[in-house]
Amino acid sequence: MSQRERSALLSQIPKVDELLATDEVKRLLQCHPHEVVVEGIRNGLERIRQAILSAPKVEHIKVEIFALSNLLPLFEEEIARQVSPHLKRAINATGVVIHTNLGRSPLSERALRHVMEVSQGYSNLEYDLAQGERGSRYTHVEEILLRLSKAEGGLVVNNNAGAVLVALNTLAQGKEVIVSRGELVEIGGAFRIPEVMARSSAILREVGTTNRTRLRDYEEAIGEDTALLLKVHTSNYRVVGFTSEVTLEELVRLGKRYALPVMNDLGSGCFIDLSAYGLAKEPTVQDAVKAGADVVTFSGDKLLGGPQAGIIVGKKGLIDQIKANPLTRALRIDKLTLAALEATLVAYLSEGEAIKEIPTLRMLTAPVEQIRKRARRLQRLLKHETDNASIEVIQETSKVGGGALPLQMLPTWALGIKPHRASVQALEAELRNLDQPIIARIANGQLILDLRTIPDEEFAAICHGMTVALKKVSA
Repeated sequence: MSQRERSALLSQIPKVDELLATDEVKRLLQCHPHEVVVEGIRNGLERIRQAILSAPKVEHIKVEIFALSNLLPLFEEEIARQVSPHLKRAINATGVVIHTNLGRSPLSERALRHVMEVSQGYSNLEYDLAQGERGSRYTHVEEILLRLSKAEGGLVVNNNAGAVLVALNTLAQGKEVIVSRGELVEIGGAFRIPEVMARSSAILREVGTTNRTRLRDYEEAIGEDTALLLKVHTSNYRVVGFTSEVTLEELVRLGKRYALPVMNDLGSGCFIDLSAYGLAKEPTVQDAVKAGADVVTFSGDKLLGGPQAGIIVGKKGLIDQIKANPLTRALRIDKLTLAALEATLVAYLSEGEAIKEIPTLRMLTAPVEQIRKRARRLQRLLKHETDNASIEVIQETSKVGGGALPLQMLPTWALGIKPHRASVQALEAELRNLDQPIIARIANGQLILDLRTIPDEEFAAICHGMTVALKKVSA
């Protein structure tokens, strides 16, 4: 296309003011704010402009593109993009149970109900109903935390990095914290334990090597500036082979000998021994408290299966010091998080109820045969809705995710889908762009839908979304 031809086409793009004067756009102005409509028109016209600039030939641009009847859907789409929530519910078909990019653990029905009840009106967030005076927001979950963990004191902040930060700042500001080099983990978002420690104003004292650290390494590093011994559970990776590490019990005994507190960052904490359900052994919060750790920190939205939160339990005197730290207010959680966490913790009063009720635990412990039956049922439903793809039930493996149990591979059943008249990549992209996105993965030339992370109530949305997506890519 010559520059003259391109310029001629660009000159046919209508002006914003002209469009605002039309009856059709005036009707849009009755439904949406003026600024939103103007921005929608500008964005729509920019799409037309870019199409002209990128078209190799004149005939690739149809004159009808400038008709208002064809422009209106573009404007409406751009307006909808502005007024529609950007954060939306997605279907996790990846098989990664605690998927960090997809919001980690979904909440239980009990937690959702409690959030709704608390958020619809006022609440006793910081009001002591018994005394009729100001109270503390932390009391709502502290009692049940202590009951479950057997600790003396408890506190909840906004996430586990915040829990580690405020604990280190309280207990070791300007002092040394001794930690094994093999436990200097990197957590989500490229943040690292040494960086969190630096922000806490504690001084890192590394001991041992990446693969081997002995008790004498800690002991030889203890000096007059030592304030704390720290053990970090490497929940998101494993060092195997020629290795050696100091147990929490050994570290606690060393701490007592030198009158030093011991802090244990569990990362992805849990109140249930999942090895009883066929998963790898993961230390529980109760294990850490029983071993004598003075402070234990862990996440609320990983293996625990609740909302994002950083939970701190331990010796009452130390927990009280952390509560009094001004950073605690900066890191405090809101009423919705408290409501969801409280309801989640209540489920743990019965291990059986927790496994059945909390989605993360239910998915992790789901029997493989049950998953296979559900995969076949979804296959039948999809085949009834579309004939644009081959759909087969296949064996696959799921992952725990969320930086927990990194070596654990969970046997599962999935659907392997291959469009007849389009690429698997095109289908995967189209599924991501649905009103309710379906997030899947590609393996061995097929689109994989892992049934471990797809509940029955999402089958209808899967069928609808897959049908729509296959029609678009097959057209």
